[in-house]
Amino acid sequence: MGELMVATAAREIREGEVVFVGMRLPLIAFVVAKKTHAPSAVGLFENGVIRATPAPELIYTMADPPNILGATQCLDMLGVMSLLQSGRVHLGFLGAAEVDRFGNLNSTEVRGPKGITRLPGSGGACDIASLAQRFVVLLEHSKQRLPERVSYITSPGNGDGPGWRKHVGLPRGGPAAVITTKSVLRFGKDGEAYLASVHPGIEVEDVLSNTGWNLRVSDSVVSTVEPSVAELKAIREYDKDGFWTR
Repeated sequence: MGELMVATAAREIREGEVVFVGMRLPLIAFVVAKKTHAPSAVGLFENGVIRATPAPELIYTMADPPNILGATQCLDMLGVMSLLQSGRVHLGFLGAAEVDRFGNLNSTEVRGPKGITRLPGSGGACDIASLAQRFVVLLEHSKQRLPERVSYITSPGNGDGPGWRKHVGLPRGGPAAVITTKSVLRFGKDGEAYLASVHPGIEVEDVLSNTGWNLRVSDSVVSTVEPSVAELKAIREYDKDGFWTR
């Protein structure tokens, strides 16, 4: 499933775009996009690294030496975050503990039967969600991870519906997709998520029963396109031991 999610994420990157890469699966998605359909895409990392080429070998954190070697620039965090403020970042990849029906993200605290569990918080995610031209989330598909409303809004999606981002002064952007272990959700003009595709071997009812709200299903819901030969080759050459993808 990791390879399918990576390939699906890679397709969200368009040729020539400036992309906040993030960690885990998006690291590989950036490589796949560069080697298949978006050779001119530029990758940004929160620690200040800017890359026009993928790191020459697999990295586990954005500060690993291979990510520094051959970088276009090594700035500080403020240097790359300023690109968000000026509207020059097209896409950001994010993770979260929870994502709700309007694409709001929680990575601060989760409230469960055993009380409140504190989490690391935003990092740069709030900046990316607020200021990138669009963002994509990757996470496990479960009712706990996809509640109707997040316990805490760490990073804003569409708030409580249409017009919310403009009302609170966010100049652009919002969630474009949520790529899960079962499906791909996208967002309508009303700001609410809907089921756009289900992964091979997964039934629509399985997705609906594992979502924390009455998820709408697109009239044209399809099966998520499996990785192509070229995409699989790029994934497996880079993540040889399946550290991130298995």
